[in-house]
Amino acid sequence: MFTRDALFLMIAVSGFVSGAAIAKPFTYVNARFGTVCTFPDEIFTDRQPEPENGDGQVWLSTDGASLTCSGILNVDDDTPKGFVAAEKASKEPGYTVTYGKTGKNWAVLSGMKDGKIFYERRLFGRDGVIRTVWIDYPPALKSKYDPLVGAIAGSLKGQ
Repeated sequence: MFTRDALFLMIAVSGFVSGAAIAKPFTYVNARFGTVCTFPDEIFTDRQPEPENGDGQVWLSTDGASLTCSGILNVDDDTPKGFVAAEKASKEPGYTVTYGKTGKNWAVLSGMKDGKIFYERRLFGRDGVIRTVWIDYPPALKSKYDPLVGAIAGSLKGQ
């Protein structure tokens, strides 16, 4: 049985999949931090090598988009509000946050980085782990990726 997010993702992806059948989305589970995210692997087809520290995974698309699903230890006791405030104040060249929102244990950002649109969601776990999904894509592909980012980001969770 599919979750609500998985069903939404399949519907959103169906416009990009050839043939009559809807492809099942891929669910990644990070062994080190238990970070979980689900996405259309017929779009993000190029799985990059996992880093030595095992903190996550990156996938690339053929049209210039990328997706990262990872975790980090919250060694600085960061909070969702503190994270968003720091990112909005960042002076990093080529990086602009245009939207930020927080909840009790989550934060969402979007904006531009190095000429690409980005969307980031972070979950601040009680286990001391921050789990993240990051998606970026060229502005020319906004109509393709904007409908996907909400479902992909919404699938982020910890085990």
